[in-house]
Amino acid sequence: MVRCTVCGSPDSKVIDSRPSEDGLSIRRRRECLKCGARFTTYERHSETTLIVLKKNRSSEPFDRNKLLRSLMIATSKRDIPPARLEALIDDIEISIRNTLKSEVRSKVLGEMVLERLKDIDAVSYIRFASVYHDFRNADEFRQALEGVD
Repeated sequence: MVRCTVCGSPDSKVIDSRPSEDGLSIRRRRECLKCGARFTTYERHSETTLIVLKKNRSSEPFDRNKLLRSLMIATSKRDIPPARLEALIDDIEISIRNTLKSEVRSKVLGEMVLERLKDIDAVSYIRFASVYHDFRNADEFRQALEGVD
């Protein structure tokens, strides 16, 4: 139940409704039917926990901070603002949630990161790829370099 922020009445009507800027909630402008005050509410989906299915068949909850730490390492000493990395993670999380699945394979997650990182910074892409793909020799590293423009 939504109560008026001025008089506390539970009766209001929706005047305008639109997605919020982050795309994760609905912004609704309301008008109290008792006192006429206008106020805004935000409605969010009740989100399920995303589960990452790892190569060794174990699973763990999706951890934004863990992914951010990995990206911070890959982009260290590069001119990439942390907000850009947060936006990259937001984009990945929204993409996964839009599949309406509660699980994602770590391989798919890693490829999503690489795809987006490649467009941001080639050096950071190679750094992340070298850990993600676990290059065993210079030839594997060279092949990854050939894929970067």
